[in-house]
Amino acid sequence: MTHPPNVRTAPEHERAQPPVPTAVPVPPQRGALSVTADKVRAAATTEPGRLQIIGAVLALLVVAFGAVTAFEIADRASAADDVVGRSQPLSADAAAVYRSLADADTAAASGFLAGAQEPRDLHDRYEKDIREASRLLVKAAANTDASTESGHEITTLNEELPRYTGLIERARANNRQGLPLGGAYIRYANQRMSKVLLPAAERLYAAETGRLGEDSDAARARPYLSLALGVVALAALFWMQRRNYRRTNRVFNHGLLVATAASTVVLLWLAVGHTVARSELHGADANGQQSLDVLNHARIDSLKARANENLTLVARGAVLTADGQHDKYETDYTADMKALGAELKKAGQLADDARGGDPVKKAVDAVSEWQDRHRTARTADDGGDYEGARAQIIGPEDSTGESFERVDDALERALAHEQDEFTRAAKDGRGALGGLPVGAAALAVLGAAATIVGINRRLSEYR
Repeated sequence: MTHPPNVRTAPEHERAQPPVPTAVPVPPQRGALSVTADKVRAAATTEPGRLQIIGAVLALLVVAFGAVTAFEIADRASAADDVVGRSQPLSADAAAVYRSLADADTAAASGFLAGAQEPRDLHDRYEKDIREASRLLVKAAANTDASTESGHEITTLNEELPRYTGLIERARANNRQGLPLGGAYIRYANQRMSKVLLPAAERLYAAETGRLGEDSDAARARPYLSLALGVVALAALFWMQRRNYRRTNRVFNHGLLVATAASTVVLLWLAVGHTVARSELHGADANGQQSLDVLNHARIDSLKARANENLTLVARGAVLTADGQHDKYETDYTADMKALGAELKKAGQLADDARGGDPVKKAVDAVSEWQDRHRTARTADDGGDYEGARAQIIGPEDSTGESFERVDDALERALAHEQDEFTRAAKDGRGALGGLPVGAAALAVLGAAATIVGINRRLSEYR
């Protein structure tokens, strides 16, 4: 193809290109929170908008007060329920395991000391104690995690108890045949009891009592957050009513008045209910559990002292203390009686009424009589009158065994009274919290609804 003369064809790269479009900046996207904040700020510039904001805040405050109260009191009520239905019964069962084991050892030693023909009542008492300890251990195992401290102690007791009863049966068999080996078996059984079984039972009791203390503390913890929210909610409601009065010259807004009344009821119910519960649970601990703890130890000390007293005659000086200077069982008896006297003194101080104090006084008198008769028995034994000493220890009249039974009976009555005191006070404490979580939630919903109705009443004046 030919081109016209003097016409120059532009190179391809110089030919005109289509214009490049210019990018239009896109405004940044605003978050929902930012948009909402702008709307709130815009609403706050008008009185209807301000009323809507205030109404929403007030309703939220009242609902939050009710919800937190329901949550906190439900937690306290659950802990109080654990005190009544779980912790204290398990603690009492652990103490009963300890007492049953100590009493079984005492009965076994007394029966052995009586001779080849073990008295039927002592044999039955021993069997009853072993069955009771076994039953309580099964119950405790069913309510305790095996990996806990209590679970380990229960396992130890379940393993050692059959070994102990086996040693007792061997001692009895040899004793019936008149073989001196029976004395060795009964002493070894007592050693297993005092060195393994009773310490494990004591640790179990301490663990369960510690758990009881934790539950009691949790039930008595003050609901500070609920109280603070209640005060804030009431203050906000009073402020809003005062604001409404100053702007409209109206004394009452019925919706706000109902919300204030509902919040006041919840706050008073919370303060009074928890104060009563806290007082009753404190009384259960101070006037019940502390006395129970002291009395349990006193009864155990008396049982151990009785077992050691019997074994003093069984061993007849064959077992000495580590220094080789004194009879071990007599030394242990003296220590147990000293501990018993200290526990009884403390129990007398803790007793807050005649029904609790009188049995303790009788136990103190019986202990004094027991010690006098024991000294008489030791004098007879040291003088070579073994039969006279044995009669003084296990005889039917004027014996240390008779004094021991008086101590044990008095302590049993004192324990029963203090257990009743604890149960009554703990149940009263739990009852003081009853209905409060549900009531607080219901009244909070009522208060929030009333607040919205009251604010809407004011808003209707602007339409």
